Amino acid sequence: MKINWNSKYTTISAYSFIVICCSIIFYRIASDTGVFMGKISGVISTLQPFIIGGVIAYLLNFILVFIEEKILSNDKLDKLKPKSKRAIGILLTYIVAFILLALFIQFVLPQLAESILGLVNDIPTYVTDLSNILTKYTKDLNLDKEYLDIAVTKFNDFISYFISIAAGIFPVIGQTLGIVASSVWNIVLGVIVSIYLLIDKERFCALGRKVVCAIFNEKHATRILQLVDRSNTTFGKFISGKIIDSVIIGILTFIVLTIFKIPYVLLISVIIGITNIIPFFGPFIGAIPSTIIILFVSPVQALWFILIIIVIQQIDGNIIGPKILGDSIGISAFWILFSLLVGGRLLGLVGMIIGVPLFAIIYSIIKEVVEAKLDKKGLPMNTKDYMEK
Repeated sequence: MKINWNSKYTTISAYSFIVICCSIIFYRIASDTGVFMGKISGVISTLQPFIIGGVIAYLLNFILVFIEEKILSNDKLDKLKPKSKRAIGILLTYIVAFILLALFIQFVLPQLAESILGLVNDIPTYVTDLSNILTKYTKDLNLDKEYLDIAVTKFNDFISYFISIAAGIFPVIGQTLGIVASSVWNIVLGVIVSIYLLIDKERFCALGRKVVCAIFNEKHATRILQLVDRSNTTFGKFISGKIIDSVIIGILTFIVLTIFKIPYVLLISVIIGITNIIPFFGPFIGAIPSTIIILFVSPVQALWFILIIIVIQQIDGNIIGPKILGDSIGISAFWILFSLLVGGRLLGLVGMIIGVPLFAIIYSIIKEVVEAKLDKKGLPMNTKDYMEK
């Protein structure tokens, strides 16, 4: 018996069945979230080497493209077979990556650990010195005992809060190192997976396009492939540009702070460089704890540090950032703030990093859909045309 799928009642029945199944699945998930999240965690754990490999391949692809286009594109190497050229490119890519990692472990990591240990060990001395300074100034101002007690209490609360944060650094570092150590095998497998992905990256992309074209009609397949291409371009430009920009800012901060003899130069430069990856809020997130650290040593140097960071961020925002990133985001400051808050709330630090390019893609899709609807109705598409005059 042939089913007439185009008939009205058959279509309604099919959609009703799908809705009922989805409702049952949703109810089961909502009623037993713990089991569902456990299953998801198990799947993610199983796929962890492939996830790590995909991330490594995506990040290293920028280096591979640069090497193939700038270094291996001369006339002599053009005679090589594509597979040989790709093998040389991947070899050089991983050599560069391992050299950078080795330099970080050899020179930066030990000094960074030493700075953190020194800071934690010196905190009691700094607290005593600041308490003495506070007591001296309050005596000179002849404050009432009631106000003096409030000031001392608030100061002690602030110091206790900061000490608790500083004391919590080591468990976090230890936990992070433990996670990394327990994932060593997955990281090794991830590196191997990334090599295979980079070797046949064009083939994997073609396979993805083949599946999309097989599942969807030509119009929808073309739209999906355009969206994937745009997402890749937006994420690629943003992430690679932000990493390069943050490295430059970290090095520039290190040089300037060294000239001005600011304490804990390497630790603060690393903090500023890492937090600079986060758009909009990054400079403030990095500057606040850094200022507090320097304030323990010298309030005057803390003021100098604030001025230095303001100047560096102005240089970054007006010169370095636009040169590297260009207009890769394409959304206003309000939507950047919105995407940071929502992404940070949902995914933490990762959400704050990828939230902006992800929202930029969603924003562009919504913008295209809205403008297409307006164009179909013969209405103006420019937002200024809808402002009240």
